[in-house]
Amino acid sequence: MRPLAPYGAAHRRQTGRMRRGVVLGGGGIAGVAWEAGIVIGLRRAGVDLSSADVIVGTSAGSIVGSHVAFGTDLQALAAMTPAAAGADAAAVPAVSLEVILSALAPLFDQGLDPVEGRRRVGAAARAAGGDEQPFIARIASLLPATDRWPQRRFLVTAVDAESGELVAWHRGCGVPLDRAVAASCAVPAVYPPVTIGGRRYMDGGIRSATNADLAAGCSAVIVLHAIGHLTPREPLQTELAALGTAATLVITPDDVAAALMGTNLLDAAIAGPALEAGLTQAMSYGEPAHAIWQAT
Repeated sequence: MRPLAPYGAAHRRQTGRMRRGVVLGGGGIAGVAWEAGIVIGLRRAGVDLSSADVIVGTSAGSIVGSHVAFGTDLQALAAMTPAAAGADAAAVPAVSLEVILSALAPLFDQGLDPVEGRRRVGAAARAAGGDEQPFIARIASLLPATDRWPQRRFLVTAVDAESGELVAWHRGCGVPLDRAVAASCAVPAVYPPVTIGGRRYMDGGIRSATNADLAAGCSAVIVLHAIGHLTPREPLQTELAALGTAATLVITPDDVAAALMGTNLLDAAIAGPALEAGLTQAMSYGEPAHAIWQAT
């Protein structure tokens, strides 16, 4: 397996010739369903996000992104998500929101360097232990393929639990797709970090809910920000500024979707309503999405 390196200049150079980008952010089970609804709805409106030149997936967005990158039917993913999550005890361990927020507290400590904050979260995640194999198998069951990557450029983000650095895996990096996506979804205090190449990795959302700056080099970028109603605007605005002159469209849950999704994004019962909310909301974004997609 090729050695892994943090996201940096080499990755940015590789995006230089790309025109259209799709960024799919984190958001738990609710985020998977809502993003799937948006993607399906936009496709019905004539905007096929699977035609993107680069797809960036973080956490829940890496699951949805794998289907977008392969061009598969997300309706099938949406149909299996709530049922499978409810049937598999490894899917969503019983962890309270308070425990999760406590585990992530170093990320919000203004006195810490962001990388140091991520290292502290990673240290706690590694110390917690747990069997990663059932979780990886669960994630694999939600992917269109596990033994190969899509031909289209697909970046899966995760954070090194020891160094706190971001990684962005892609086809040719030597990492199995199921492990890459599982690592991207490994929320500290909920799932154990995933071992890849002798190191352990956790949720890419620990660095950013969207990691939209990885779409640098695109001239048009559509961002699906499933937890945009729960997080500050400034981090994404900074990432969008890093895209330079790219035309961007950010879609976040509207008031109806936000009310349905609430704050317990790992509740499997939310998946069905979140999907429908995404489908409905996509209708109002068909025209602006089409304008950006056709302008490149």
